[in-house]
Amino acid sequence: MRRYHHLGIPTQTPRDGEYYIEKFKVHVLSFDTNPYGIEWMRFESGCPLPELVKTVPHLAFEVDDLAAEIKGKEILIEPNSPSEGVTVAFIQEHGAPIEFLQFHQPGIGI
Repeated sequence: MRRYHHLGIPTQTPRDGEYYIEKFKVHVLSFDTNPYGIEWMRFESGCPLPELVKTVPHLAFEVDDLAAEIKGKEILIEPNSPSEGVTVAFIQEHGAPIEFLQFHQPGIGI
């Protein structure tokens, strides 16, 4: 099952409360810091993520089976775990980046 989770918007403006994901060289203001589920993402020079993700807003969906959601799709970002308890992947759908998140309990792999 697929459920709307958040809207991610690239920005160049630093915001109070950002956290840093060193692996991807990105500063993130989490979707749960506002009542509308907006995630702000600010990318540093040398960020290894695809240009589409760095320049176009993305929709994100919580899913029960990440592997099934991305099967046969054009993958932009392979499944990875940016923080404990969640695995994410990005696909491209008609020129737009789409993020899928699968949450799991600590100690239980996917």
